[in-house]
Amino acid sequence: MRIFQIQKTKPRRPPRFELIAGALCLDFVNTLDDRFSNEPKELLATYIDLVRFGEDARILSDLQVDRLFTLSQQHPDTAERVRASAIRMREAMHEVLWAIVQRKPVPKASLMVLNGYIQEAAGHVELVPGKGRMEWRFDPSPSNYEAPLWPVARSAAELLASDQLQFVRACASKTCEWLFLDESKNHRRRWCDMTKCGNRAKVRSFYTRQKQTAG
Repeated sequence: MRIFQIQKTKPRRPPRFELIAGALCLDFVNTLDDRFSNEPKELLATYIDLVRFGEDARILSDLQVDRLFTLSQQHPDTAERVRASAIRMREAMHEVLWAIVQRKPVPKASLMVLNGYIQEAAGHVELVPGKGRMEWRFDPSPSNYEAPLWPVARSAAELLASDQLQFVRACASKTCEWLFLDESKNHRRRWCDMTKCGNRAKVRSFYTRQKQTAG
């Protein structure tokens, strides 16, 4: 799903985000954790968090990351405005994808908002020579606050217009419900991460059976 160019440099820091969804845009949607609980957790609480997401996802160069860190400290109002814009894009993206997962009509207003970000991203991408094919590359300028948003918007456009859309799922755990791309052989995967939500479900099921047997 990641057709655009990804940075090949080795990460300089331990990752902050769990990028397990199988598509960049889905990982971005999942940056609001515990979304349906009484206390959702905002993982993009600052502009620095947004840049760190871009760093973890390897859609920003080291130069861009360092420069955006500095700019966010020099111009915090601008950085906060872009963070708020990123949240707006994320929520529109979630509303569109969630409707599709739930087999409900896509909200027109949310799709309109998302299309605006997709069109904006299209103005900052170009084709460059790659290994055996051409690749998409976004404007590498280190001083554009909105650089982390463009690859995410394009990822959403590619997923929504692809045959893979039918395999977008919501985690079966009601305390999670992260979105993910089901790339399993039979497309019957239920959990965003088998080592976490899947194992917890197995443990609960085991103890339920034990109680029933004891009863």
